[in-house]
Parts: sequence; C-alpha cells; structure tokens
Amino acid sequence: MWRVKSLDAILATAEKKSLHRSLGPIQLTLLGIGAIIGTGIFVLTAAAAQKAGPGMMISFVIAGAVCAVAALCYSELASMAPVSGSAYTYTYAVMGELLAWCVGWALILEYAVAASAVSVGWSGYVLGLIEKGLGFDFPDMLSAGPAWSMNGLIPTPDFSVGLINVPAIIVALAVTGLLIIGTTESARVNAILVAIKVVALTIFIALTLPVVETANLSPFAPNGMFGAYSGMGIVGAAASIFFAYVGFDAVSTAAEETKNPQRNVPIGLIGSLAFCTVFYLLVALGAAGAIGAQPVLAADGSAVQPGSAAFMAACALTENADRLVCSNEALAHVLRVIGHPQVGNALGTAALLTLPSVILMMIFGQTRIFFVMARDGLLPEGLTKMHSKWKTPYIVTLFTGIAVAIAGALFPVGQLADISNSGTLFAFFMVSIAVLMLRVKDPNRHRPFKTPAVWVIAPLSALGCLALFWNLPHDAKMVLPIWGAIGLVIYFIYGFRKSHVGRGIVDVPELSPDAPPGPVPPMPGAPAPGSDEERR
Repeated sequence: MWRVKSLDAILATAEKKSLHRSLGPIQLTLLGIGAIIGTGIFVLTAAAAQKAGPGMMISFVIAGAVCAVAALCYSELASMAPVSGSAYTYTYAVMGELLAWCVGWALILEYAVAASAVSVGWSGYVLGLIEKGLGFDFPDMLSAGPAWSMNGLIPTPDFSVGLINVPAIIVALAVTGLLIIGTTESARVNAILVAIKVVALTIFIALTLPVVETANLSPFAPNGMFGAYSGMGIVGAAASIFFAYVGFDAVSTAAEETKNPQRNVPIGLIGSLAFCTVFYLLVALGAAGAIGAQPVLAADGSAVQPGSAAFMAACALTENADRLVCSNEALAHVLRVIGHPQVGNALGTAALLTLPSVILMMIFGQTRIFFVMARDGLLPEGLTKMHSKWKTPYIVTLFTGIAVAIAGALFPVGQLADISNSGTLFAFFMVSIAVLMLRVKDPNRHRPFKTPAVWVIAPLSALGCLALFWNLPHDAKMVLPIWGAIGLVIYFIYGFRKSHVGRGIVDVPELSPDAPPGPVPPMPGAPAPGSDEERR
C-alpha cells in the first residue's frame, strides 16, 4: 500500500487514455477566477464578520497568504505532471498509494462539498430576489435544509430551520447537465459569467468605498485574534474564509486538458489568485466600512457561531434585522442599506447568474479526480467511460452532480464551507510535503516551474494549513477523520486489490527509447500474470 506510481508512468497513462486538450492560458486563468470568486465573497462575508467583525479583512490576508505559498507548491508539481488528479496524482508519485487514496478521498470534501456550499449560497441570492424584488414569500421549509450539530459522533438535524433547499438542487443539476455537454462549451459560458461577476464586484466597490466610516470599523476585532473557542476570532474567520480561495487549485486538475501546460498552468494558478485577492480586500473593506460588521450575541451576551440555533435566534430579533452578519445575500444587502436597492437587486441578479460558474468548476474538478482514480484502478473503471458524442466522462459527472444536489439540499452554507475546508487543508498540506520529498528523491527531473525558496515556502504552506485546520469549528474538524475512516474501508475492500500498480499494470511512454517492445513487464515483486497469487 506504500507502492509509488512514477511520474513517467503517470504521464504515459494520461497519454494513452487522455482527455482532449483545449484550454489556453486565458481560458485557464478565467476558469481559476471563476472558481475562486463566488460564495466565499458573495455569501461567507457575513459568516466571517460574525466570527471576526471588521477584523475579517486580516482574515482575508491570512487565508490569502496560506493560499499563495500553497499555489507556488502546486505550480511546481502541476508543471511537472500536467495530468488530471491534482494533489492525488502528486501524492501518488511521491508518497505512495495509501496516502494518495487518502488525499483523493479528502478532495471529495474539497470539491463536491464545496459545490454544494456554493449551491446553497446561490439559493440565498435567488430567494432574496424572489422575496424582495418580486414580493413573493417563498416557503421557508423549501428554502433551507435543517441545521446540524454533532451529538458525539452522530450528526443530529434540527428541522425547525428548514426541510430541504429546492433552489440548491435545481442549480446543481443544471450545472451537471452543462458539464456533460462538454469542457470547451463550459469554459466559454464561464468566461462570460466571470466578466459579469467582476463588473458586479467593481460596482460594489465603487459605491461602498466612498461611504466608508471609520466608526463602523470599531471595535476592529470584537472576538480577538483567536476567539473564546474554536472557530471564532480573526484566525477562526480565516479558517472559514479560506473557502473563498480554494478554487485556484481546480486549475491544476484541468492540466490534462490544457495546451502547453508547463507554461499555462502556473500562469492560471498564480494569476487568478493574485487578481482575486485584491478584489476580496476591497470588497471586505467596503462592506464593513459602509454599514458595520459587528457580530450578534447570544441572549447571555456570549459570542455565537454563525448558523447555530443561538445565532438564528439572535438574528430573528428586530434590532438585528439589518445586520450584515444576518444576511444570506451579504453584498446585495449592503447596497440596499446604503440606499441603492435597485443596484443591490442587480448585484443579486449577477450572483444568480455567476455563482453557477463556481459550481461548474468544483464539479469539474471533482469528476476529473474521480476519473484519474478510476484510471488507476482504485475506483471502478466504468467511471472513465466517455460519452460517444460529447467526449466527456458523463457517468462520473452525473454521479457527482446528484451527490452535490443532495448535500446542498440538506446542509447550511457555513457548515458545508467549513467541512470543505477540512479536506482542502489536508490536501494542501500533503502537496507541500510532496514538493520537498520530490526535490530530495528526484532532484534532476526537469521542472518547468520551480517553487522559489522551496525550503522556506513549502514548510510555511504546511504549517499554515495545520494552523487553519486547528482553528476550524470542532464539528468540521471531526468530519475529516470520520470521512477518512470510511474511505480506508473502501480502499482495503476494493482499491487495494484492483490497483493497476499493485497488479503490475504500468504504462511506459511509447516513444521512450527505453520502452520494451511488446507487453509491458510487471513491476518487481508483482505476481506473475495468470498465477494463483495474482488471482488471489
């Protein structure tokens, strides 16, 4: 289970059963921007304010700094191995199959759960338009899923908040259908949506910055740097708002569908991250400075987690109705409060149109990770089946879309985002370690992009990921080990026995001068083909 699949074998496998390369540097950067700018800034700004107050601006800087060093690590590995699979593929090449499986399994939390969170965020904006723009009262039981809490190790629902989120189901399934039609078509639609999204945020910044009042920024950090308990304070908000940046690594999962990936993948990764960071800081300043971003308190005056029962009770009070932290459509709400209701509705419409681009990239990334894991034999190979007309892995895309719709229907956005972060931070931590290990194990391999000061940057990335994970809410931290245990059971029941590397099925580049003629021999130590040991 510690067996390693070499980078040469990974590249050879991709060549023999590959996805069509159709994405250039501009498309890739736009895909990155489309994946990054979304629920994190449109919706989770309110949750960050509840945890950190105006100090959420520092939270954005902390989360962005961790992402920046992680992006440099990702860029080196993605340029060396321009194939689908992201952190899963890199871990397989460096640390072995067991840890690669753990990373691939954790990435389900990053991509699929993130897509569900964005679906719920989209639902908040569309319901805001329906209720405030059209004056129609949408049924509460169909506008949100139940609130969940951990009773020991058992998740317990609270149906007093809601029953099922119907809009989240609709958008998740619609995006799934678009992805099945094809990657190029999806990228073209995404480019239009990214332009709308950037224009909407630019207008928001232009209208809010002139009315910023320093009084609204005080107290700057009402819950302190770390808060009274896990998940609160500036660092706790950074751990949650980290979700606003995670889309950048979805660019690396598209490496196998990118033209000239050695050059274009680092451009897409770092370019999209830098562009979005500037936007986040300006939007956060505009929101907090225009109407204030102070958290609501429980009846006893204590700090409360966003999405909790005590938080919902506090937001139900009349005096808290206009608080930023209580809004499900934070940016549109800010514009309405400062006297621009029509512009607020327009921004809500922009969110309605553009948030599906984030769902698109998250489901896109998830299906490509499933695709490459199935191609390695760790998941059923039927998942790699391509559609005869659209040339996309339609089975795994449909399966992923249905799972995303179910999670979006039943869970609130804040909890989904924190759960997604737990898997993301684990994957980023493993990538940070993999860069260092590969520098030691294979120092002479050509690296089209080299992480600068790698022995400083990679450890900073690993420590940053650990620090943010530690400051997630307790329930979100508990999901990762439970989810990991489920994954290990599946691996030892299926993947361990079906693994192509374990069975000696190793692809060798056909054009390599060292490639043997005829069948590829089994790996050293692998059972002989057709033997009783192989059948066992």
